[in-house]
Formats: sequence, C-alpha cells, structure tokens
Amino acid sequence: MKVLVLGADGYLGWPTCMNLSRLGYDVIGVDNYLRRTLCLQEDCDPLFAVPNLQQRAELWKQKTGKNIGIEIGDLCDWGFVERIFDHHQPDAVVHYAEQPSAPYSQKDYDTAYLTLHNNLAVTFNVIQAVHAHAPSCHIVKLGTMGEYGTPNIDIEEGWIEIEHKGRQDRFLFPRQASSLYHTTKVMDTDLLWFYVRTWGLRVTDLMQGPVYGLETEENAGDERLYPFFNYDELFGTALNRFMVQAVAGYPLTVYGKGGQTRGYIHLMDTLQCVELSLRHPPKEGEMRIFNQFTETFSVNDLAQMVKKTGNELGLDVKIQHLENPRKEMENHYYNPAHTGLVELGLKPHKLTEQMLTDMMRTIIRYKDGIERQRIFRNVKW
Repeated sequence: MKVLVLGADGYLGWPTCMNLSRLGYDVIGVDNYLRRTLCLQEDCDPLFAVPNLQQRAELWKQKTGKNIGIEIGDLCDWGFVERIFDHHQPDAVVHYAEQPSAPYSQKDYDTAYLTLHNNLAVTFNVIQAVHAHAPSCHIVKLGTMGEYGTPNIDIEEGWIEIEHKGRQDRFLFPRQASSLYHTTKVMDTDLLWFYVRTWGLRVTDLMQGPVYGLETEENAGDERLYPFFNYDELFGTALNRFMVQAVAGYPLTVYGKGGQTRGYIHLMDTLQCVELSLRHPPKEGEMRIFNQFTETFSVNDLAQMVKKTGNELGLDVKIQHLENPRKEMENHYYNPAHTGLVELGLKPHKLTEQMLTDMMRTIIRYKDGIERQRIFRNVKW
C-alpha cells in the first residue's frame, strides 16, 4: 500500500512514517516545515534538535535499508498538492498537516488567521486531490477529542442516534470546541462528511486525545530518530510539559482547580491506531469515526503522578495552581466511548510508573537544554 503522510516532520508524522515503513508500506512523507518555523518565530524550540526530513530518511535507510520518500512543499498550494497526488497515486493518505496548538490559535489575530487558513485549506485541498486523482484513496484524518468539548452526557464514538417527536435518525455527535484550533477540527469533520456524502469518499476520522511519549519500536536506542519534544505552553502536551517542568525544578503549572479531564494516549498507540485504520479501510461513501485514546486523567492526576515519580528520582517537584487563563470547565462529567479501535485489535500501552520513570530519565539527559522562559506564556482566552 502506498501512503502519503502529510505533516511528516511533526511529533506524530515522523514516527508514523517509520512505523509504516517498517511494516512494509510504501511511504512518502510530505511537509513544509511549518512547525519548525512557528517554533523559531515564537522562541519555543523543542528540548533537543531534530534532523530535517531528508536527514531523517537517510538515517532510517542506514538503519533498516528501507526508503521513505520525501516531498517538501506547502499543502495550501493547490498546484503542489495536485502534483504529488497525480504523481504518487496513493492508496491512502494520513493527514496530520495542521497547526496543532490551541494556545497558539488563541494568541492573537495573526496566529488565529494562520490556524484557520492553513487547517481548512489543507483539508479542502486533500479532499479535492483525492477526488480528482485518486478517487479510491482512503483518507485517514487526525481529529481531536477536543471537538466534543465536555458535555454533561456520555460522548459517543462520533455518531449519536436521536429520537425526536416519534422519528429517529443518526447524526454526528454534537461538537462544542473550546479553542479556534479545535473549531477548525470540527470544520474538518463537517467538510469531510459533506464530501463523503457528495463524492463517496472513504474517510476515517480519528478523534485523538493528548499524546505523550518519546520512544517507539522504530527509534528505540537511536535518539537521532526521536520526534519533536516540545515542553512550552504553545506546542507541548500536558504530560510532556509536566515532566520537563519537574526536571527543570519549575513548579508544575496546573490551571485552576485541575479537574479538567481528558483522554490520553501513548505515542506508540497512536501508531497502532493509524495502522489499524489503514489495514481495515471503510467502505466507499463511509465516514468512520474512532475516539482515539486509552485512559482518562485529570490534570491533577497527571501532576500527582509526575510529582511522585520525580521525587523518587531525587527531584524536588512542586505543584502550583495558577489562575486558569482558558475558558473551560475545571470540574465536569467526562465519559467518552472508545471501543472501535480496541475491536480492530488495539493493544494499549498504559501509563505506568515505570514508563514515567523512563521518560523522565531521558529528559534528565537533556536537562541543560531546557530554557525556563519558554515554559509558561500565559496565553489567555
């Protein structure tokens, strides 16, 4: 199977390229280095330097003998998108190519505009290119559990059955995103659903929770193949940020009461979920939605786990509750379904104390690269 991985330079993109390559897929990674550019502009470089895509592909070839093709270009540019789809004729496309940060999207007008323009334009171009040049191509799109918000009812897996005035129908589960970034993901879902109905596309929309972790089966023992590891407020995910803060002696930044609960997933399980989706494609004209996470934790849960593990490693870890800069519920009901990927064969990696210990030991090796001023930016909305 030939697969285009869009956003191949990112935290999820590069590990996905390696994983699919190892499993025998013909992989072409596509990126324009937007994430690197934004990190430079905002002074929030990752914990350690990461080779560019061509260098990564060469390292992978030296390690395994397998080729990962690389295409550098802007997926907002229709001419570039049309060329790569026409040339490669992919069987599937994994779409990560979006500005991925809620705080960045809320920072100011320019960051909001970039998020809106980039995320929707790329999704629209991918849909159009599939229709024009690879109509049987399976689109695997990374969504987010943040699309749903925190409703006071159980969150179903993408769809909900409604009975109203004696009649029944099936609808997308209501979305109520809490940032512009998450709202663009809702719009992605609506775009995809429209074109599934109109053009009979094959789509898997993965509602993923926050991801944590560094090592995968492909990069274990070779830190040159590690993904980006951001620890700043703009691009770092909660657990990754907390672990770096613990190593740096920076109080763990818990917003408000800390009861905000989300579904989390290890990087290795993201790779499993994507590959399972590729291996079991939907039918023509079907939009399949999976809730992609393995465990739920509150921010307080994560902070306490990092504090306990850090203290056992000899670190003096403190927790600080800050005034919440975000408009969000700090205590709420949260019970999302997540059975679809398990039924396909997902074998979850749970967040254990040993896993935390291993990740924090890796971070300790890079302690001298931590820039404390990058950790907290106090972006408010």
